[in-house]
Formats: sequence, C-alpha cells, structure tokens
Amino acid sequence: MKLMALNLPRDFDEQSLAMLFKKIGNIKSCSLVLNEDAGKSKGFGFVEMALEHEGELAIQELHGSKVGKNKIRVKKAN
Repeated sequence: MKLMALNLPRDFDEQSLAMLFKKIGNIKSCSLVLNEDAGKSKGFGFVEMALEHEGELAIQELHGSKVGKNKIRVKKAN
C-alpha cells in the first residue's frame, strides 16, 4: 500500500522517514519530496508498505502523531 506522509519536519531526511514507518512494518520504498534549489524537504513524502494491513496500521498509528513539533498526517496515496 502506498502512503503519503504530510506535515513532516523540514529537517527530515529519507532515512528518518523510513525509520518512522519501519516501526510499523516492512517498507518496499520510501521517498521524500525535496526542494530542488535548497535540497531540503518540502514537508511531505511517500512510503510504500509491503503488506496492505501494515499500511492500514501505519495510518492508524501515525496519523495525528507528533514528529518533533509537527503533527503529521498519513493517508493512502492516490
């Protein structure tokens, strides 16, 4: 299941994003959307969970949770 994580801290990197979701289950892929000029996070990224139920669990566990000072949103990617 492909997920979108929103409102991530701007100092987040792909490794931090992967570690956040690996606590829930196995991930197939992870990508953080970066500002091309500065090379810093735009505050959102995509994670593909290996199994459907792990994706659902990630939404339940992480949506609305605090990461740093930010309350993140996690939803199914279109």
